Amino acid sequence: MENTPADSLNEKPATPAAAATAEKPKNEWKDLGLFLVKLALIVFVVRSFIFSPFSIPSESMMPRLLIGDYLFITKWNYGYSKHSLPWSLPLIPGRIFPGTPARGDVVVFKAPGHNGEDWIKRVIGLPGDSVQVVNGQVILNGKAIPKQKVADLELPVTPNFTNCPTLFQGVSAKGDPVCKLPRFRETLPGGKSYDVLDQGLTPQDNTEVFHVPAGHAFLMGDNRDNSTDSRFSQPPEGQGIAYVPLENIEGKAVLSFWSTDGSANWFLPWTWFTAARWSRIGEGF
Repeated sequence: MENTPADSLNEKPATPAAAATAEKPKNEWKDLGLFLVKLALIVFVVRSFIFSPFSIPSESMMPRLLIGDYLFITKWNYGYSKHSLPWSLPLIPGRIFPGTPARGDVVVFKAPGHNGEDWIKRVIGLPGDSVQVVNGQVILNGKAIPKQKVADLELPVTPNFTNCPTLFQGVSAKGDPVCKLPRFRETLPGGKSYDVLDQGLTPQDNTEVFHVPAGHAFLMGDNRDNSTDSRFSQPPEGQGIAYVPLENIEGKAVLSFWSTDGSANWFLPWTWFTAARWSRIGEGF
């Protein structure tokens, strides 16, 4: 239907401001930049204060953790310090909302004397505790921690686990090469139990008495003959960590969310699934 002269008289011309608004082009690059900034801020907050992922780089926490395991750590359990933030940004003075870990907790922390490296170990001694190892048995506050022999750990030899001493090399029921390592069950005061590996007497199986100072923790790896931990002094005298300041602890290990035996090829997607150790996914601590 055509406009009549009366209709034309009733139409209002667009104002200059409205015309400018309508004609203003949308800045897609600016929108993308704002989105990326918001996303980075969300990731920063989540990783710093809620939870973050961690991958296992060594054999020091076998049998509970193997090279190729990926896990989540929660960040709020023991309070926050600069080490809670990426790159240990010095934005938090000291420690806020402080908490003390429980004996037996598996924690991720900044290793003292190791250039800001993230390590993972088990908490054995708390401030005021005395810790000693005698013939491979942990003595906590003058009392031996119960250590019971259990079934050997039978671990397949895979691309990310080839370091099996000759004494413990064997074959599985299917004829595949495996490593059969002596395994024991330790039980801490309070009832926390976990498995450890002990291949026999080594120099680190007999130590001095360690007195854990205030504000620190004594940490050990579950693979007792292959763990550089609080039994050893920090560099340059040693390669260990000695007593770890509580403010260095970043979080508590809570859940394994992925595990691979190292045989996957990035360019062959189906190998991502054949390399997965499905039985280890979803394990808690």
